[in-house]
Amino acid sequence: MGRRAPSSPSSPELRRKRTAAPPPEPPTPRRFCSMADVMRRSRPVHAPPPVARAREAIYDTLLCDTCGSGDRDDDLLICDRCDRGRHTFCLRPIAAKVPIGPWFCPDCAPPAKPVKRFPMKQTKIVDFFRIQKDDQDHVLAKCRLSQDVRRRRKSSLVMHKKRRRILPFIPTEDGARRLEQMASLATALTSSKTEFSNELTYMPNMAPRSSNQARLEEGGMQVLPKEDKETIELCRTMQQRGECPPLLVVFDSREGFTVQADADIKDLTFIAEYAGDVDYLENRANDDCDCIMTLLLTADPSHRLVICPDKRGNISRFISGINNHTLDGKKKQNVKCVRYDIDGESHVLLVACRDIACGEKLYYDYNGYEHAYPTHHFL
Repeated sequence: MGRRAPSSPSSPELRRKRTAAPPPEPPTPRRFCSMADVMRRSRPVHAPPPVARAREAIYDTLLCDTCGSGDRDDDLLICDRCDRGRHTFCLRPIAAKVPIGPWFCPDCAPPAKPVKRFPMKQTKIVDFFRIQKDDQDHVLAKCRLSQDVRRRRKSSLVMHKKRRRILPFIPTEDGARRLEQMASLATALTSSKTEFSNELTYMPNMAPRSSNQARLEEGGMQVLPKEDKETIELCRTMQQRGECPPLLVVFDSREGFTVQADADIKDLTFIAEYAGDVDYLENRANDDCDCIMTLLLTADPSHRLVICPDKRGNISRFISGINNHTLDGKKKQNVKCVRYDIDGESHVLLVACRDIACGEKLYYDYNGYEHAYPTHHFL
């Protein structure tokens, strides 16, 4: 069998292939920009990128979703997820200051968990507040303390107008009502993830106790008189036994947790000592905590101390501050905070500065001494 001969170059099939492929076109000459064109189209070195410029344009026209105003841009928060704005004073509860870290608007933030009420069980409340049990008859001990309080209060009232001595609080005699008062405080502390502490605490990597020396106060600090010191010690003893001031912690939609009187409270009655962790002020310069209290103002700024109740604290953390920039705000004040030298250390005491009626909310001047804390948006 013979083989098939190859096609000749002039075959019709090869001619069709040659005519199907068009000849390649010559390349288009490349045009180079002149230096003048490059300089005209370039941006300055410090100019933000296009995306940043677009965001800046949005922020310049940003409005508050609640009040619809773009004024007070220093107090306008921008959601890190949707880029919508809210004023600090339009939030509920009101934000005391602009947070340092990420912030999400109420629509983007995870749903807030409802406040879980602390159980109204005496055993749990005793453990929570670490109430000391007397080896003797506890009922007799409470009666004896109540008699001491009344005797002390009566003797103090005699010299009230002359000496202006601090008076001890009178606990509620109804045990069930007193249990409810302590449960309300335990609810607020638990919701705020705060451990109960009725005194100043000195934690590692913070200010040591040796740094709290009242003699270092610039301009001097008033020493707590002996009679007032005895009153404070009496109140501390009552609190250790579970006899608390007649105060109730409630939740307000605008102010968050607040404190109200659960009985009539006389002028100059001891309310509480401001408690929490002691730290240097320079360590808390960028702290988000909205309830830091001045403890010691020294000539050397590096030695100034503050009380931080965000981890450990008592009922003083939830007492509201007034707006001391308005006359109406100042009129609401019914508690004053005073710093005293007690045994060589500085302490902050909260004392009633007028008669407080039952059901009235407690307000005090948050920075009555140095006026450095932003209280413009307080009520």
